[in-house]
Amino acid sequence: MKPVLIIRTGRAPDAIRARHGDFPHWFRLGALLPLQRLLVVDVQAGDALPAPTAVAGALITGSAAMVTERASWSERTAGWIRDAMDIELPLFGVCFGHQLMSHALGGRVDYLPGGREIGTQAIEILDTAARDSLAHALPASFRAHTTHEQSVLEAPAGATVLARSTRDPHQLLRYAPNAVSTQFHPEFSADVMRAYIRRKHLDMCREGSDPRLCFRQVGATPVARRLLQHFARRHGLSFSR
Repeated sequence: MKPVLIIRTGRAPDAIRARHGDFPHWFRLGALLPLQRLLVVDVQAGDALPAPTAVAGALITGSAAMVTERASWSERTAGWIRDAMDIELPLFGVCFGHQLMSHALGGRVDYLPGGREIGTQAIEILDTAARDSLAHALPASFRAHTTHEQSVLEAPAGATVLARSTRDPHQLLRYAPNAVSTQFHPEFSADVMRAYIRRKHLDMCREGSDPRLCFRQVGATPVARRLLQHFARRHGLSFSR
């Protein structure tokens, strides 16, 4: 049986990692991935990616890096994404992974107008989701955790925008029958979201936002979290139930 690939594009900050674990752990739990079937490749550290034909599907994590830096490891991963799309490999990108997928497929990524989006946000489902295999069952609005400075400003040609937030019009994108991405973090728990707000407290104050209010508004995001599970189950990547 082919492994399920987690493309690790960064690491959680040390203090958060020590208390809550790191990206691959959060994705494994969120998607109900069997540990014995998991393959984690740290592309930011220079690890080589397997051929897309060698894996059953891939989840692409977030990162503190910026897509607009065009780092060599990031651009190599973008090329791998294009190759994976050619064979219709199941792909799910999150935050940096979402932006990298869009960049790889011809979209435009840059800094989000108005500054960072952080905290538990309301995500609004668009009419286009009614025909989508993953998003059709989502409620009209649900809550999800966000923390990002860059965003997809223009979706690739042919992509379908399925959801938005007040600040970001491209929170959930569909590229192909097997390929989707989210700007929000379905893998985050409420505790992880609070930890990021604590870490960004001074930046938020400097930017004119209220970290205390943002912290108080953090809550559970079960609908967002189930997206990873539904994607993994639909494509045969997770435990069967």
